[in-house]
Amino acid sequence: MTTEYHDNGEEDNSSFWNKEPRPAYFSGVSRFRRWLYPALTATVILVLIIALGASNTATSNRLWSVEKRVSNMTESVVVAGQLSADAAADVRRLKFSVENNKDQLTSVSEALMQLSTLDALTRTVTALKCSLERFINNSSHVEGCCPLGWDFFQTSCYLFSKTSMTWHAARDWCNGHESHLVILTTDEEWDFVTSQSRGAFYWIGLTDEREGHWEWVNQTPYVMNRRRWRPGQPDSWTGHNLGPGDEDCAHLHSDGRLNDIHCSSRLRYICQRHSQHS
Repeated sequence: MTTEYHDNGEEDNSSFWNKEPRPAYFSGVSRFRRWLYPALTATVILVLIIALGASNTATSNRLWSVEKRVSNMTESVVVAGQLSADAAADVRRLKFSVENNKDQLTSVSEALMQLSTLDALTRTVTALKCSLERFINNSSHVEGCCPLGWDFFQTSCYLFSKTSMTWHAARDWCNGHESHLVILTTDEEWDFVTSQSRGAFYWIGLTDEREGHWEWVNQTPYVMNRRRWRPGQPDSWTGHNLGPGDEDCAHLHSDGRLNDIHCSSRLRYICQRHSQHS
């Protein structure tokens, strides 16, 4: 029996070259993959660009803030430098003024020395006066020895000035000469002082500016006695046009009675001090 062999080469070749096409969905996936990677890459690049932009904005803001601070510091340094320059100029002007006024300062110092010498000389003259009175009276003790130009009464010395000052200036002048503006506590003192002061206005040591009630310069309360005052006084008048405040200081009128007046007025004054015993 003869076995027949068949050549299936044609069939095999035909099946090789005529393979069935791949399904269509595999082709779509391939195209999707081809577009996916570029899209992701572009998205990443876009995110990086946005992040860099935001970072640059924040950096720019910080740089602007730093520049502003530096600008402010620069202005402060300039101002400080100007102030230092002005201060240095003031110091130079002051130094120049002091150097130019050395002669005047020396003159003031010499004047103070002369006043001190004059005060000592006045004390010496007063002592000599008391010694002379003791010699004239042939006594080892002299009651009521007063400085030259002062009047003695009872146990006190009184100075009736020839110059005019404000009440405060007169108070300070008396204090600077071991005395005070006159304080009148007895009828005898009132009579003596008013007899010596008639015809002129004189400050006395009476005021109500400290507490609003009348008191003497040693802060002793004043007992009101209307017969010592002019009619209608004291009236604390405010229409004086002499500055703030009313009439806080008392003076002796030309008729010997009291009147209140603004303390800045310029009047003569009466100083009082204890007499010396030699």
